[in-house]
Amino acid sequence: MNRLIIAIVALVIVGYVLLSSLFVVNEREQAIVMRFGEITRDIQEPGVYFKIPTDFVETVQYLDKRLLRYDLERIRLQVSGGQFYIVDAFITYRITDPIRFRQSVLGSLQLAEQRIATRLESALRAVYGLREFDAALSEQRAEMMREARDLVATDMVELGVEVVDVRVLVTDLTPEVSQQTYERMQAERNAEAALIRARGQEQAQILRAIADRQAVEIVSAANRDSEIIRGEGDAEQNRLFAEAYSQDQSFFEFYRSMEAYRTALADGRTTMVLSPDSSFFRYFGSTGELPEFSAPTAMPIDIGVEGPSEQPVDSDDIDALLETDSLVSGEGAVDLETQVQDLESLIESENLGVETPEDAPADAAPVQ
Repeated sequence: MNRLIIAIVALVIVGYVLLSSLFVVNEREQAIVMRFGEITRDIQEPGVYFKIPTDFVETVQYLDKRLLRYDLERIRLQVSGGQFYIVDAFITYRITDPIRFRQSVLGSLQLAEQRIATRLESALRAVYGLREFDAALSEQRAEMMREARDLVATDMVELGVEVVDVRVLVTDLTPEVSQQTYERMQAERNAEAALIRARGQEQAQILRAIADRQAVEIVSAANRDSEIIRGEGDAEQNRLFAEAYSQDQSFFEFYRSMEAYRTALADGRTTMVLSPDSSFFRYFGSTGELPEFSAPTAMPIDIGVEGPSEQPVDSDDIDALLETDSLVSGEGAVDLETQVQDLESLIESENLGVETPEDAPADAAPVQ
């Protein structure tokens, strides 16, 4: 029984010694082996390794071998012009020298990231402080991130850390700068709009002036043509009146008197006080007798309008028919109908005119 217990105890001791002397490093890690707190070696390749049994003599510290990222809290940075930005950035790094990393920060990522945050903030302040306000929002942003990375990488060498990249996620304006920027942009847009509006008004005035000038020219030309046409019409009217007056002076005076009557007595309520021997109503026999009309002395005026040809009829023929004994006494009733027809033909010829044989249609019946 005692031997069995001894054997079990011996197996447990052997197992503990064996397990405590073995450690495994995977591909995502690297290790530091320390003997009584002193670094004896570093292991960066994955595999199974041995050490002195138990953790009392030799201990192993595992460090991450992967690419690590640290996000910097938003900070307020001042640029060259005295204005401020709110910047959000992060840094990517990896541990390349585990021994130096152990010696500088005792292998603690928390301590290392505190120092990384301090160095990164200092680098960003230095880079932004050398730039104008618009640089961080322009194509210079990539160059600014490279400069910040180089500054941080120089300081991180002593930690055994390799800085891979520095990225600025957000570059925001402070509320005060945002308001100032908005007001400046608004003023610039208002100035640009005023300039465009002024140019449009200038073009409108130019076009309006051109249109007004063309309108004046067109109206002037139209007025000139209308005055020329009106003058020619008045001249033609005067010519026709002159020729008409020279054709039959007595008829022209009668016509003008009729026009004067129509104009003066148009409303029917006109009261006129005239001398009994006034010549205004001489065609109404105001002088005791009607004026005599002389016979026309020339042919009718050709005004370019076709009408019935009118042949003057001798008034003596009508008087002779009216004084015929057969019409007065009734004798000679045999020839009465023929004489009446002749009288009607004369009166019709006097009023409407008689078609001459040249103007009459070929199939028209002869006038009785």
